[in-house]
Amino acid sequence: MKFSVSSAEILSSIQLAGGAIGTNPVLPILEDFLFELNGDILTITATDLETSIITGLDVSGEEDGKIAVPARILIDTVKALPEQPLTFEVNEETNGITITSSYGSYRLAGDDGSDFPDLPTPDNVQEVELSSSVIARGISKTIFSTANDELRPAMSGVYVSFEADTVTFVATDGHKLVKYTFTTGKSTAMASFIAPKKSLSLVKNAMIEGEVVSVAFNKSNVFFSSGGTQYICRLIDAKFPDYNAVIPVNNPNEMVIGRMDFLSSLRRNAIYANKTTNQVVLNITENALEISSQDLDFSNEAKEQLSCTYSGTPIIIGFNARFLIEMLGVLESDEVQLDLSEPNNAGILSPMTENEGEKIIMLVMPVMMKR
Repeated sequence: MKFSVSSAEILSSIQLAGGAIGTNPVLPILEDFLFELNGDILTITATDLETSIITGLDVSGEEDGKIAVPARILIDTVKALPEQPLTFEVNEETNGITITSSYGSYRLAGDDGSDFPDLPTPDNVQEVELSSSVIARGISKTIFSTANDELRPAMSGVYVSFEADTVTFVATDGHKLVKYTFTTGKSTAMASFIAPKKSLSLVKNAMIEGEVVSVAFNKSNVFFSSGGTQYICRLIDAKFPDYNAVIPVNNPNEMVIGRMDFLSSLRRNAIYANKTTNQVVLNITENALEISSQDLDFSNEAKEQLSCTYSGTPIIIGFNARFLIEMLGVLESDEVQLDLSEPNNAGILSPMTENEGEKIIMLVMPVMMKR
């Protein structure tokens, strides 16, 4: 196996694929990239058995073959070189790899490519085409709300649902819930899956604006294909909670407030809040919001006044400041609306203005206050 390639081009490809390599792989060969050369196309594969990335690039190929290449030393080597042509040559008997640059040569020990695990193939799949921006926004608006709880696997990923002409992304950890819906304008069959957080984070970061992404899925895996790169994500086999049942529909108290003013005040108050509960108290009256926090263990206390527009009965309600800060941080509108009913019921946070075709709802559970 022998080929030549630009160092900048192969660095970009191996850094992309490297996202799928875990820190403590269950098999030593999972620390490797699989290089497969067919003519002038080099296919690079990496996997941790849950997330797999396959990407290809054009090279000047001389001898076809495949080899498993240690990922860390390869990335470090190519990253340390200025842009220049590199030649890779593999000794098929010893699996030794020689990389030749204008500065010299570097030898590293590879592994037999045939030992690399077989990856899932898109059999018996349903397929949908979506804009890369829809996928990236759907993931970024919801992924922060996933749980880090192995006992509740369904909540450790993002639920993606296709129905009629809409796609919906939902994530919850039991304390907060985010639902992002986009109207695609294309009719699709009803289907859904739960994809793990790590996999979707890699997909989101690799989305290129303006591309069309093929999303194919079966009961076990989802395949995202775009721009010569394929992401394979093993799905979470669990039942997602009935999220619509927990979203309150009767919220007579409505507050509208500037998003950045609200966010900045919460960040300041969070400094003085109890570090276990992160509790802030919202005291909302007509056209006025008082945000307060305290940490009795250290006699710390903060209180601020903000102007707002409010319709409803005065209410005092406690929330985890960190949850509200996360939610406000991913919203984009200048103003947001907080809908409330009772101090012990969830609040609904939503943007006052949204992009065409999209709708986002954020639910946050209150913190019970001592009377």
